[in-house]
Amino acid sequence: MKTIVFDVDDTIYDQQQPFRNAINTVFPTVKSDDMHELYIRFRFHSDETFPKVMSNEWTLDFMRFYRIDESLKDLGYVSVTKEDGITFQKVYEEELDNIVMHPELKKVFDFLKNKNIPMGIITNGPTDHQYKKVKQLQLEQWVPTDNIIISQSTGFQKPEKEIFDLAAKEFSMDAAHTLYVGDSFENDIAGAKNGGWHSLWFNHRLRALPENETPTHLHEVTSFDELLPVIQSIFS
Repeated sequence: MKTIVFDVDDTIYDQQQPFRNAINTVFPTVKSDDMHELYIRFRFHSDETFPKVMSNEWTLDFMRFYRIDESLKDLGYVSVTKEDGITFQKVYEEELDNIVMHPELKKVFDFLKNKNIPMGIITNGPTDHQYKKVKQLQLEQWVPTDNIIISQSTGFQKPEKEIFDLAAKEFSMDAAHTLYVGDSFENDIAGAKNGGWHSLWFNHRLRALPENETPTHLHEVTSFDELLPVIQSIFS
């Protein structure tokens, strides 16, 4: 491997913490034992419905209401009001304003920078929303601004082949020698395969391999502590 590209959400920072804080504030009746599964459903509905925003079939506001409403209903909670949905999104965004890079990821980025390994970012989501995260995480200390792609600004999104092809071209990276690191099998690992990239599945949420999928990733890492040694072994 000669180059490396990262996902952002729940890869570079722990996305479950701001989600948990927002749920506890707005929906205090949600049981702590349900929090992990609720977060998984929230991510599922985010991934499933954002294409409707990209195609202008849904507004972003409606998608954001739908994903939290459906996630709660999936776990047997009652449907939420539009007002509560708006409040949740507001509190969630406020919590996201306080995100920090996980310390183990900082070690990874420092190692790669010291080795002069070219780095990039591909993240799905609304352009302004995701770019705020890029700034909050101070990613431009390690990744050039020109090597950051946000799906809404391109018209494509992971796992589509086109966004990986675009990244390879824009970042001047050879797909055959590029590693993609992300937490979502469906978006990140399947997407990297679509683009002819190699991949590392950062499966710290311990998700099961999706049904009828064949593992194509070089490595599966299940904790933040394991990430640096594996990256070091690949880029030594």
